[in-house]
Amino acid sequence: MLSIVIPIHNEEPAILPLYDRLTTVLEKLRRPYEIIFIDDASTDRSFDLLANLVETDNHLKVLRLRRNFGQTAALAAGFDEAQGDIVISLDGDLQHDPDDIPLLLEKIDEGYDIASGWRKDRVDNAVTRKIPSRIANWMMKRASGVELHDFGTTFKAYRAEVLKDVNLYGELHRFIPALASFYGARVAEVPIKNIERPNGASHYGLSRTFRVFFDIFTIKFLLRYLTRPMHFFGKWGLAGIVLGSIVLLWMLIAKLAGHDIITEHGPLIVAGALLWFAGLMLLSTGLIGEVLMRTYFESQGRRIYAVREVRCRREQLVDGTR
Repeated sequence: MLSIVIPIHNEEPAILPLYDRLTTVLEKLRRPYEIIFIDDASTDRSFDLLANLVETDNHLKVLRLRRNFGQTAALAAGFDEAQGDIVISLDGDLQHDPDDIPLLLEKIDEGYDIASGWRKDRVDNAVTRKIPSRIANWMMKRASGVELHDFGTTFKAYRAEVLKDVNLYGELHRFIPALASFYGARVAEVPIKNIERPNGASHYGLSRTFRVFFDIFTIKFLLRYLTRPMHFFGKWGLAGIVLGSIVLLWMLIAKLAGHDIITEHGPLIVAGALLWFAGLMLLSTGLIGEVLMRTYFESQGRRIYAVREVRCRREQLVDGTR
């Protein structure tokens, strides 16, 4: 079964054309499917149009959020509601062509866990979208180790079990392949068409690009240090304590040698003390992070691993007897 998840916010002109094109493609696939629209508190008639469509199509489901939570939250709501074995997400502004859905499904059928769209020939503005996007994608590739050209597009297909291992918050929806790679998800990239937005204006601008860099740092930390925060904070804390101790020991030797260290090396003493205490604080942060990480995994019943498949003889029982 396919679940199509589409977050929307003030996309009234695009809803009916998108619905028509989407249903045409899905009917040709001859697979059971559902379409889930998530209305992220639109102020136009988007929800009214969707509510009318629901009355005529039992494949359709519409979620209406209480306020504008953002695209990541809207996608998370759709993923939680999805019942399909394969979940496909795309934008609701007609910049993603439903005709590319079979291409994504081909990669999933080949055994990949995620098929990610690649806007190989982008139609966006070069200064505000293309160049910043290329820089951000290069940084994300280096930070995550996932070989993708285009992390930013929403147009992706997922195996449903992969999404269960990924918790979304902030604006991390664009980095789901990187987060899923933590649990060993296999990711493929599929060139897709990038269509110029036919109506309205994009909700993304240059200002949003700067926030991506903070997200990249977050992803880097999560992928490398989520289950071992002391390895990040500890090394810097230890470095600060060692350097601070060297400076303070040098000052002590100078004091014993009869030097007036307050007059001669006052700033250096302050620097040494700050290094020592900063190192101690970082070590403490690492310890607190270790406690929080263990509390999170144990209280939520979450695992730090993911099983791809289990095989056993058919006649074998759960307890190992025959």
